[in-house]
Order: sequence, then structure tokens, then C-alpha cells
Amino acid sequence: MTVRIDPPGDKSISHRLLLLGGLAAGTSRFRRLLDAEDVRMTAAAMRQMGASIPEDWTGEVTIDGPVRWRAPPAPIECGNSGTTARLLLGTLAGLGLPAVLQGDPSLTRRPMDRVVYPLQAMGAKIRYLECHGRLPVELEERRSGSLRSLKLRPRVASAQVKSCLMLAALTAGVGLDVLEPGRSRDHTERLLHAMGAPIGFREGPVADPWIHVEAGGVAGELAPLDMTVPGDFSSAAFLLAAGWLGTGPVELRGVGLNPTRTGLLDVARSMGARYEVETSGSEAEEPVGQVAAWPTRLKSFDVDAGLLPGLIDEVPVLAVLAARAEGVSRLRGAGELRVKESDRLSILAANLRQLGVTCREQDDGLDIEGTDQPLRGTVRTAGDHRITMAFGVLGSVPGCDVSVDDPDSVAVSYPDFWRDLSRLSGTEAS
Repeated sequence: MTVRIDPPGDKSISHRLLLLGGLAAGTSRFRRLLDAEDVRMTAAAMRQMGASIPEDWTGEVTIDGPVRWRAPPAPIECGNSGTTARLLLGTLAGLGLPAVLQGDPSLTRRPMDRVVYPLQAMGAKIRYLECHGRLPVELEERRSGSLRSLKLRPRVASAQVKSCLMLAALTAGVGLDVLEPGRSRDHTERLLHAMGAPIGFREGPVADPWIHVEAGGVAGELAPLDMTVPGDFSSAAFLLAAGWLGTGPVELRGVGLNPTRTGLLDVARSMGARYEVETSGSEAEEPVGQVAAWPTRLKSFDVDAGLLPGLIDEVPVLAVLAARAEGVSRLRGAGELRVKESDRLSILAANLRQLGVTCREQDDGLDIEGTDQPLRGTVRTAGDHRITMAFGVLGSVPGCDVSVDDPDSVAVSYPDFWRDLSRLSGTEAS
């Protein structure tokens, strides 16, 4: 019997909606906004800067904009959320507000130069307080709108970098052109376009994706949004994997089907996975629909750097699928994963070997030889929510017995993960 599950609201979109709701001219209404640790960090920062956002939320969240922005009275704590830190850096720089941004030990290991350097090129005054290239950082107060226009060709395609710079340009009223080397997530572009922002961008799998922001700013001009947040495809991916691996047939409802997020489905097709996708509508230019998956005997895959931007958060999912697929799966171009919440490549390789899977670690990827033997043991996740969920899925596969050392880390992005996985496996307590 197929289990139907509504995955949590999209984390990337939820972060952006909080900030954009504060810039809109009117009341924005958001349903299914993700209530998880990472998004709460952005909400808490917004409250420090003058926004009225509840401490916790269920149902509909409203934000009255535009917010009367003020300098935060204390350092902004970003916790484990790189999205919070990078998007706030752009917003604060554009508004000219002084602030200190800090994070937990995991976040302070992650690079910030990729956003700090271009912001400094625009004229923002930002300095590192402890270690160059890492949080904490301090932004100096500047006259609002005093940034300069920028043309940038980043070496790595990054949704967080271009979103940071778009927020800086729009709030400062200056122009921006970003030409990426590959396709990255385009949630910020779609949401801003739906709000009437003066931006241009190319959609689809184009060779030279670019972003253009017209000078002039958006003060008092952005239309508020009234939307239901699409389900997070990156969270849904774990349950799709469980479905393919035999935990049980599953249908994920109300899932975001933005083509910059669904690269996993292309890889799954090459593996012979059984699934169906139905688009049922859209929310603020974000396509939404249902995805169903059924148990399948999987074949190995080859993924190179060209495919990675569309499934960067799904690499832990791919690793556990590869562990049960027939043949040797090869993943390349994933060096970015060494500076995520953990060194995901190293941790994935170590844990797979711990369970008895043959896995060879490369500088920018993994070679994983699938096995149909029972996998048993305890894995160390370094508090990384996506590593935890990936091995949780592996532990739900019939015949396997895998436990994780920090099950509570899923609260970062999917607080109800264990409940939903139990529903799928038929082990939910009555």
C-alpha cells in the first residue's frame, strides 16, 4: 500500500521569504513555512532588525512590510545556517546597517570569502574578527544606498552567493550582473520576479546562466506574496530513496519541482528507478506537484561536475542508493561538499566502509561498489542532518540494521523525519 506524505516546507525558500517579506510593501502571508532550526535563525535575526515574526509558528505566518530596519542590538547568531549568514550579509550591506554575525563551530569552519569579497568590491566595509575567511564578521555602518554596481563571474555556481549579491544590490539601489559557470538554484530570482523586482535571468539548463539587476532599488515597490511554501525536494529525496530501496511505496505531495532542484530524478532514471511525477500548479513561479516512488532493483550511476549543482544536497542520498545498486557508482565534481556542515565526502566514505560497503574516496568524489548483503552498525554523523537522514534511510531497508549517533540533528531541516520514515516502513507507533 502506498504511503502518502506531505514533506516539510522548502528550507531554501523559507529563508528567502522571511527576508523578502520584510522588503515588500504590504502584508505577506506564508503557509507551510518551514519551522526548523535553520529557518528559526533567520527569523530571530529579522526580529533583531525590527520585524514582527513569531518565535515559533504553525499554519500561516504574516509579515508586515516594509520593515523599519534597525541595527541589531546584539551579535546575530546564525547557528548552523550558512544561508542565514550569507543572505543577511547581503541585506545588511545593502541597507548600510552595522552588525556582527557569528555561528556555531560547524558554521565557523565554512568559507565566507565567496560573499565577502564581492560585497567589499561593491563598497561594503566588512572585517573578520577572529580567522580570515570565517565567521564571526563585522559590518561597518554606511550611508544607505552607498554601494557600487558590480559585474561578477564567480568560479563556482552558488545560489547563496548570487542571492546575497541580489539582496545587496536591490536594497542599495545599484546594478548587478552575475554570469555563473553553471546552473544553480534560482529560488531568489523567481520570488523576486513574482514580486515585481527589476531583475532579469535565464531559465532552464542554459550554458551561461546570468542574473541582471537594474539600478534603482525596490524601496516601497516589491509586491507582497501570499503563498503556500512548496515541499522541500531535498527532504523528500530521502523518502524517495527509501521507496526505491524497498522500505515501501511512497507518494510525496505538494513537492517543489523547480528544475534546478530535481537533478536526483535524472540520476534515478539512469539507475532504472521507478517513479512518476505530476505537476499540479505553481506558487510564486515555483512549480509544485506529486512524486511517487516504488521499490526497484537499481543499477549504478556516473555523475560528473556538470550535474552536481542540481543535486548538491542529494549527494548523501546518492551515496546510500549507490551502496545498494548493482555495480560501481562514480561521483565527481563534489569538492564543495568538503565545506558543508561537515566534510560530507569523508564522512560518507568512512561510514559506508564501517558498514561493509567498498568505497574509495577521491579528491572531489566517491567510487561506491553496491552490495545486497545486510548492512549493520552504528555510524558517526558529525551532527550533519543530511548524513543522519541518509543513513536513517539505509537503516530502514529490509535486512539492514543501521543506527546513527545523533538522531536529533534532523531538526535542522526536517524535524518530523523519523516519524515519516516510520510511517513508510510500517513501524510507526500506534
